[in-house]
Amino acid sequence: MVNAGTKVKLHSPGRKEMLFFFVSGVIMSVPLTLFIDQYAVSLLGGLSPTTASVISVAIFAPFVEEFSKAFPLLYRHGETQRSIFNLALLVGLGFGIFEFLTYVFVLHVHVVDRLPGVFFHPASTSITAYGIATKRTGYFYALAVSLHFLNNFIAVTNPMPLPTSVLIVGLTVLVSWQLRDKAKERIVDTT
Repeated sequence: MVNAGTKVKLHSPGRKEMLFFFVSGVIMSVPLTLFIDQYAVSLLGGLSPTTASVISVAIFAPFVEEFSKAFPLLYRHGETQRSIFNLALLVGLGFGIFEFLTYVFVLHVHVVDRLPGVFFHPASTSITAYGIATKRTGYFYALAVSLHFLNNFIAVTNPMPLPTSVLIVGLTVLVSWQLRDKAKERIVDTT
């Protein structure tokens, strides 16, 4: 506990730490997501391709991706709410860019169709991070998963998903922006 009048130095992540969190969105979050996805595909093998896709992409993926992106943030100590929020943006951006590159250059999906994800992943990760920083992880994780579910469900079931996806991504970015304004520059109590 800090005595009244005692000045506490707030942690401000440096470039190396920020790069670490950006890269962790790629090297930690993406492999975990791919592993779970492959496992889910094998479990759903007896279902129709459409049903399996809806379950895998719209239900499993949001839970797994939002958890794997938030995982590097769960054990941060001495951080402010704002610094955890900002590190989450970097993790989500690393994940979003890697996912974008994979879809565009490996799976040959059109650039415009995958661009919303570059904005969505940092915003959804920051929503969960706000929950971590304010000790309401479950609520904000559920919110991020719900937004992710909506986005993925529309992508799987709608033949023209881009306009609706842009609306959901816009809503997710707006929620993230509002939570950023609420995130304080005070140390998160980890006890």
